[in-house]
Amino acid sequence: MYLPVFSLLVEYVEKITEKKRDLAGGELRSSYQFYMTLAYHLKKFSGDKTIFKHIDKKYCIDFIEYMKTAKSKLNDRPLDEATQRQYIKRLSSVLNIAIADEIIVSNLLLQIKPKELPKNRSREVCYLSIDEVRKLIDTPCYYSDIRNAFSFSCFTGLWFSDIKALTWGKLKKDSNENTFISYTQKKTQKWGNLPMAKRKDVLAERGTALDSDLVFLVRSGGYENSIIKTWAIAVGIEKTVSFHVDRHTAETLLLSLEVPIETVSKILGHADIKTTQIYAKVIDKSKQDAIDKLDGLTG
Repeated sequence: MYLPVFSLLVEYVEKITEKKRDLAGGELRSSYQFYMTLAYHLKKFSGDKTIFKHIDKKYCIDFIEYMKTAKSKLNDRPLDEATQRQYIKRLSSVLNIAIADEIIVSNLLLQIKPKELPKNRSREVCYLSIDEVRKLIDTPCYYSDIRNAFSFSCFTGLWFSDIKALTWGKLKKDSNENTFISYTQKKTQKWGNLPMAKRKDVLAERGTALDSDLVFLVRSGGYENSIIKTWAIAVGIEKTVSFHVDRHTAETLLLSLEVPIETVSKILGHADIKTTQIYAKVIDKSKQDAIDKLDGLTG
C-alpha cells in the first residue's frame, strides 16, 4: 500500500489546527491554541519543509530536547515542564491522526522512554488571599470591564472562556431572590446552575441590556492578563496574577471556608475530584505553615 510519507509535517499540523478551530466555532480554545503553537515550534525546530519520512526515533528525541530549551511564542520565556509535555502530547496525537490517514504506519514517539520526557512535576498553585482580592476590588482600574470580570471570576470560579460568553440572560433568580448562573461550561460542555455570591460591586448594573447582551466586554486572554498584572503590581501584589489565578482563588477560598470538597468540585465543574484535592492540599499546607509560625513564638 502506498503511503504519502512525503507529506509536509507543519502543513499537516496546520490543517488539523483549522479543523479544530472550525469545531470550536472560531473561538481560541485551549486545544486549538496548542496545535497552532505546536506548528510554530515545529518550524523553529526543523523548518517547514520536514516530511513524515524524516520523522524517525532520533527526530522525536531531538524534538523533546528542543522543547526543554524552547521559549514561549507569547512572552519569550522558557516553557515550564508541564507545557513541554503538552506539546509533545499534541505531536503524538498528530502522529496518531497520520496513522489513521494512512500517511505513516507507527507513532515513534511512543517508543520514547518516560525518563527521557520532561518531568511531570506538580506546579505550585498560585492564588490570591481574601485580603489580596479585597485590595484589588478597592483599587481603581482604568479598564472597568476587566476589573469586574476578574473580580467576578474570583467569586464564581468561571473559566475565562465562560466569562467572555456570559450574557445577562444566563443570570437568573430563584424563588428566594438568590442569583445563579445557568450555563454550559465551554471546556467541559456540562450544563449546570452556579450560585452567585451577593456582591454588587463586581457586577455592573444591567440597565436596558438584552438577555443576549454580554455582561463583560473582554476580548483575548493575553491582552486582559497584561492589564491584570499591571493592576496587581499597583496594589503591591508580587504574585504573577492572570485570569487563571482567579479560578484558583475561588477554589482555595471555598475550601478555606470549609465548604465540603465534593461541593467545591461540583461548583468548579471538575471532571475528577482529584483536581479539587490539589487545592485541598494547598489549604492544609497553609494551615500547617501558620502553626509552624506560632511554634516559633514559643519557648
